[in-house]
Amino acid sequence: MVDEHELGDAQRAHWQEVYTAHPGMYGEQPSTPALHAATVFRTAGARTVLELGAGHGRDALYFAREGFTVHATDFSATALDQLRKAAREQGVQDRVTCEVQDVRRPLALPDASVDGVFAHMLLCMALTTQELHTLLTELHRVLRPGGTLVYTVRHTGDAHYGAGTPHGDDIWEHGGFAVHFFSRELVNALAEGWELTEIHAFEEGELPRRLWRVTQRVPLE
Repeated sequence: MVDEHELGDAQRAHWQEVYTAHPGMYGEQPSTPALHAATVFRTAGARTVLELGAGHGRDALYFAREGFTVHATDFSATALDQLRKAAREQGVQDRVTCEVQDVRRPLALPDASVDGVFAHMLLCMALTTQELHTLLTELHRVLRPGGTLVYTVRHTGDAHYGAGTPHGDDIWEHGGFAVHFFSRELVNALAEGWELTEIHAFEEGELPRRLWRVTQRVPLE
């Protein structure tokens, strides 16, 4: 079992290599969770969206095309270069900013500066439970009162849970990718101090991966 910091750094290097070898690997169409999130954000009157783990930008660019101002972050500079290029090609570069961000570090955003946060499978990367709690505190900080977080995670009912290399804390590495599989107890714990509005189970991919889509809000003051 490797040290948690070494694992995180190794995963960052792994993703950098993956995006370099497979540009635009997830295609151009937005994910199903992003389609849902856009509706949630629009209904709530959101204008500014922070995306964590934006990758090469299929969802960030969709949000921008839908009229949102998007701050896209990822820990792969290569992926964000691909995102910037695509934003220029699609004519939405004025609505998209990109920043390299390791979510194990504080977010480089002011308090109460965004209306919505979207994270498709970012929270179930190689992040410890303590790092997840710290990140949720940061997201609570940067969201405005009434702001909404929509995130998706693979859960302990997934076929890969318990398979591959164990790293402790429900983190398992399979095929080079380390995943923190969420229990319902972890979802509930991360929602403390928030208004938890939905936990939706769905499947994605050929395995298929089994995920939860979680929606929670910062309480109005």
